[in-house]
Amino acid sequence: METVSLFQYSLVYNAFSFTFATMAAATLFLWLGRSQVSPNYKTAVTISGLVCAIAAYHYWRIFESWEAAYIVKDGAIAVSGYAFNDAYRYVDWLLTVPLLLIELVLVMRLSREETVSKSVKLGSAAALMIVLGYPGEIATDIPTRALWGTLSAIPFLYIVWELFSGLGASIERQPESVRELVKKARLLTFASWGFYPIVYMAPYANISGASAETAIQIGYTIADLVAKAVVGVLIWLIAVRKSEAEAEKA
Repeated sequence: METVSLFQYSLVYNAFSFTFATMAAATLFLWLGRSQVSPNYKTAVTISGLVCAIAAYHYWRIFESWEAAYIVKDGAIAVSGYAFNDAYRYVDWLLTVPLLLIELVLVMRLSREETVSKSVKLGSAAALMIVLGYPGEIATDIPTRALWGTLSAIPFLYIVWELFSGLGASIERQPESVRELVKKARLLTFASWGFYPIVYMAPYANISGASAETAIQIGYTIADLVAKAVVGVLIWLIAVRKSEAEAEKA
């Protein structure tokens, strides 16, 4: 590992701390908020809270690993000898990324067959995307990173197609009061996920060493906050409004 500057260390340190607190708070909010939605949407909100809980745990582990990797003394930074373990991110994503798509499918309340079909397809594609991306993340040369990044982009493009084409007709069948919210949740999911490849390609832009490490950690953290905590609150809001609409209709 290369030694980062005090500013870079503090920036990443505080970002991890903030994200852990946000994910933990979002978990409590979503699980306590289950009481405000009908039984039809409790599973979607529960999964959304589970995503944030898993992320909170892994951000705590990432935070601890970052703290252990460096020694701060008298305003100076030195490498401690313990390698920063970034694999926590990929373990987190392998669990949470498929669940993020499943919660979106569940809150739409499609037919049982369509729900199962889309959950399996999107969840499997998401897991494959993460598995293919990891070898490139730990690669030490650009060609290897580019190869695995390209392979990982194949299931990513399939997910994007499903979000905008496969779910398009289903979204139009949603109640008018939540249709725009569902579209926003879909767009935020796409936008935050689209941010991951940009961060992944940071070394391609001749950014290396401590600067690359800082950019990657901050970039992934921002994307995680949007994809999990912000989209999670949107899922809850959709569930609340759909519950209210269905109660009025009944």
